[in-house]
Amino acid sequence: MSAHAVCQSLKPGLEGMAPSKWLTIRNTHAPGKTYRFNGTDTKRFTQEEYFMRAWVPLVHNKKVTVLLGPNYRAEQLEFKSTGENPVSHMEGWNLRTFAMDLNSVVKLDSSSWFIFTSHINKSGDFGSLDWQEIPVNFTLSASFLRKKSLNKEVGIGVMMNKSFRVTVLPVFIFNYNFSNSSGLEMMLPKKIAFRKNISPSDIIYFKSEAVSRTYYLRKFNEDALGVCRRVDIDMGVSYNRKIGNYVGVEIFGGYRQNISNRLIEGAVPVRTSGLAATIEFYVQPPKFKKRK
Repeated sequence: MSAHAVCQSLKPGLEGMAPSKWLTIRNTHAPGKTYRFNGTDTKRFTQEEYFMRAWVPLVHNKKVTVLLGPNYRAEQLEFKSTGENPVSHMEGWNLRTFAMDLNSVVKLDSSSWFIFTSHINKSGDFGSLDWQEIPVNFTLSASFLRKKSLNKEVGIGVMMNKSFRVTVLPVFIFNYNFSNSSGLEMMLPKKIAFRKNISPSDIIYFKSEAVSRTYYLRKFNEDALGVCRRVDIDMGVSYNRKIGNYVGVEIFGGYRQNISNRLIEGAVPVRTSGLAATIEFYVQPPKFKKRK
């Protein structure tokens, strides 16, 4: 849904928003989670994640931009407790996601666009499952975005997600600049953020953003396929620093509120919410000079 990324010639988005990200490398820590099996002691673990994505322009002209974004995520539950651990196979970076994004922006006129996004992935415990055993997940969305003025744009659409079940949700986009140094960025059901531009290179966000993960894995003591899934909302403050015309860094700190948590069968979540921190390095899209 990050539709304005890289599509700079089409100009969706408002002045003051964070720069587009051509290459992204991100690391996240969420400590203090606990679970237990019936009859066993509580186990404490940290969710740790690495994520990488690069955008490749396939089509880029005055009317249409199409971007291909291969991405990779590795996650582990880093256990802090001693003793027997029934889900120890979820350590060691075996939880991985291999994915491909395909986004397109179609310019209708000087102030409106159609935005289409698609995300397809295979996500699971690659330490115990082969590639062909893991089902394909996908998310599709279509939205209409209209810029009402230089400081306001509104969009509506629909998205469909298919992981271990199918979900269809409406999409609502609302970006508004209160002044030259502040604004509201809303993309529901994904994110809502208040932006404060400290300088042309420094932005502070007070934001709330949904984070969902679905992994296929072996059931405990069974050969059957199971699902590990969680839905969280990260609430906190992020600082975006653009370094020159090419690179940047974004740091987030806050609280991860769990909405739903499904571990492997038999595991009972005890503490599912807590602190979360992310550091992200990115490279901005290269600027190509037009031929005369």
